[in-house]
Amino acid sequence: MSRDTVRQASLAVFLVFALNGFNFANWAARIPALRDELELTPDRVGILLLIGSLGSIGALPLSGLVVQRLGARRTVAIFASINTAGLLIAAAGVDLGRIVVVGVGLVVFGVGTGVWDAAMNLEGAAVEQRLGRSIMPRFHAGFSFGTMAGAGAGALAAYLDASVLAHLAVTVGTSLALVLACVQRFLPAGAEAAARGTAPGGGADGVLGASPATPVHRGARHTFGAWLEPRTLLIGVVVLAAALTEGAANDWVSLAVVDGFDQSHATGALTFALFVTAMTGMRLLGTGLLDRYGRIVVLRATAVLSLVGLLLFGLAPSLWLALVGVVLWGFGAALGFPVGMSAASDEPLRAAARVSVVSTIGYTAFLAGPPLLGLLAQHVGYRQALLAIAVPVVIGLLVLPAAAPRGAAARRAAAGSPERVDPRA
Repeated sequence: MSRDTVRQASLAVFLVFALNGFNFANWAARIPALRDELELTPDRVGILLLIGSLGSIGALPLSGLVVQRLGARRTVAIFASINTAGLLIAAAGVDLGRIVVVGVGLVVFGVGTGVWDAAMNLEGAAVEQRLGRSIMPRFHAGFSFGTMAGAGAGALAAYLDASVLAHLAVTVGTSLALVLACVQRFLPAGAEAAARGTAPGGGADGVLGASPATPVHRGARHTFGAWLEPRTLLIGVVVLAAALTEGAANDWVSLAVVDGFDQSHATGALTFALFVTAMTGMRLLGTGLLDRYGRIVVLRATAVLSLVGLLLFGLAPSLWLALVGVVLWGFGAALGFPVGMSAASDEPLRAAARVSVVSTIGYTAFLAGPPLLGLLAQHVGYRQALLAIAVPVVIGLLVLPAAAPRGAAARRAAAGSPERVDPRA
């Protein structure tokens, strides 16, 4: 395969990550408008978001099997379309004042988001393995760039008092057209199979470096068997902690600033933009840091930053100090999810099943955990409720060694970084 093909695939994956984040952030930035239009209390906002998360939670366990059957290219195209349809249904519900319609739209949005995310992470892992470098954080930096752009668009729409439906019709409609163009540049099916553990036409010879006798894992039994692997589950815990840390900010940081410091909706949206900007900066730096210091050292450092940032934001007496906490929080939340995806993909023939498991655990936390904070916020306030995220951050810190490289990733780490290699690899 030519280097140009891999470069084009790398750029396409980066853009698809960015567009995924763009869609999400356009919605997240308008949550205060949803709260006001539907006249919801904090606990009801949390319940609504929790209902919406059921789509992703239900779809994610099957995402590995879907990608194995359809390939990353078709999976992303189909589920990006579902993502867009769900957002437009939810936005119509906000404008009509119909909470049931919003809930239905969010469930559809969740289905599209979850499977789209798993597929693009698997394609990113395939590109990363082709390049032989830890570039997954750059793809997730693309997601962060998208969330920055989406948060900015949301802040502008809020400032202009645009309806949620009109705002999202323009932004996510444009995003879908770009996704459909980008997926045409994904890796060819034979190369993609190396990460999915399958081959074009169902044969093993499509896996690069494999012969017809090479054992290739596929099917539902293989996909669900990954749920019994201790290392995969512990990586899932690492990703769960990171996902909770990021998801809590996505859902609540704007409202926490609006209500906690008596600020405007635009200021809340800009605070969310500050968080995702900090995440983006760390993700851009992440490739170099991981190559130099290794996964475990970097993940420990970022977990500590998350903890400090959360505590500062939740306890700060003034807005400017809370904003310092937001920046540290963003730095700390940046790398856990992408590095977890890389760790789950260390052994290509098992990548699809393991990414499905890790994505399911991470997205269950990402989508279900933060809404539950709304129930707590009803009693103690938004900022104080966010302090509860410190508990999973500490747990994730304790199980970080599970993410140590294995297989080809372990050999690259041994050759190019000081990271300790798992002796069982």
